[in-house]
Amino acid sequence: MKPFAVLISALLFAAGTHAANALGAAALRSQYASMATRLATSELGGPLVLQSEDAGRRIDGEVFGVVEHPFETVASALAEQSAWCEILILHQNTKSCRRTTDARGTTLEIRVGKKGPQAPEQASLLAFRWVAATKRPDYVAIRMEADEGPYDTRDYRLFTEAVPLDGGRTFVHMGYAFSSSGAGSLAMGLYLATVARGKIGFTHEGDKYVGGVRGIAERNTLRYFLAIDAFLSQSQPEKRIAQWYDATERYPRQLHELERDEYLKMKREELKRPQK
Repeated sequence: MKPFAVLISALLFAAGTHAANALGAAALRSQYASMATRLATSELGGPLVLQSEDAGRRIDGEVFGVVEHPFETVASALAEQSAWCEILILHQNTKSCRRTTDARGTTLEIRVGKKGPQAPEQASLLAFRWVAATKRPDYVAIRMEADEGPYDTRDYRLFTEAVPLDGGRTFVHMGYAFSSSGAGSLAMGLYLATVARGKIGFTHEGDKYVGGVRGIAERNTLRYFLAIDAFLSQSQPEKRIAQWYDATERYPRQLHELERDEYLKMKREELKRPQK
């Protein structure tokens, strides 16, 4: 059996997920209009709306946000399979990402583990099948799925969609979803009572921030959104990892895990690992 910390890291990766599906071009544009006030007054310090829900053994989360990149740039990047390994590797718990292609299609083999340095063979595997990509002049969407993950987690879904806005900006919607069995729920409960005790999310409930599984979902959902923005902003891996770290440090209460030099050194080594 793998160490408990590895199990928790795998669950952490999945916990930034959401059960909702992509909305489609028309509905996403309507969503942007209806969210105008929330985007303009977001406590996240930018045009971002973060939502989450703990639905028992289904963990949900999504983020809507405006990025300062032209739609064509965003669409071309998100519709490219190889881009996603470069996006997902930015998270501190992602130890490696390898893209494989065979007669069944393309798979992103992601190894997730502890927040510090770790050999990929010691981390847990999540194999995401590339299901679909849609790219039109006014809309882009991608979807990936995995039937199962470590320790009885299953039914993984990952999607991102976007529409153009005026002024060379783009409205992005990203969501994840996964289910866990009783064993997975038990492991998560133990994690929340020990390692993650005191960690918080971004949503207020009364006079407190949410914690628990919702807190995990919110922290990781924002991390992946910031990874997309860093990938779009920087063509050089060194600048990309620096931007991602600095962006997460705008929310130290929720997202601080490693010191800057620790994170950069670790990612430089991880980026040397084969991605194809």
